[in-house]
Amino acid sequence: MTSSPTPLTKRATITSWIFQLVPAVILLQTLYFKFTAAPETVYIFKVVGLGAPGRIGTGVVELIAGICLLIPRFAWLGAALAMGTLVGAIAAHLGPLGITFEYPGGYEDGSLFAMACIAWLSSAVVLFIRRKSIPIVGAKYFGA
Repeated sequence: MTSSPTPLTKRATITSWIFQLVPAVILLQTLYFKFTAAPETVYIFKVVGLGAPGRIGTGVVELIAGICLLIPRFAWLGAALAMGTLVGAIAAHLGPLGITFEYPGGYEDGSLFAMACIAWLSSAVVLFIRRKSIPIVGAKYFGA
């Protein structure tokens, strides 16, 4: 059961949309690499120990999160899903991958860690702005 989104001020709506688009774009643009088994993505999920099932599963969750972020009624859900998934990505970079890691072939990349952090922070802002829209707990804990 979903509730209607709590009306936001014009300023809050614009701010929310800016912060909704950032993680949605980041999450959705990485799907091509996950779903086509791009060598870099295969390498990342191999190092983390999740392999193809982890790559595809993560892609599905990110697809759902990205779509939800683009629908105001479900933006809170997209933000929460994105934050949960991105915690895993950030942990992988702080652990086995490294913040900057070397792909097979010799080039280093640190942009994925930066994008994961930016998407996580943006999702946190969306979840905060849209907290009153969360079914059951939103109205109870954050007011109607």
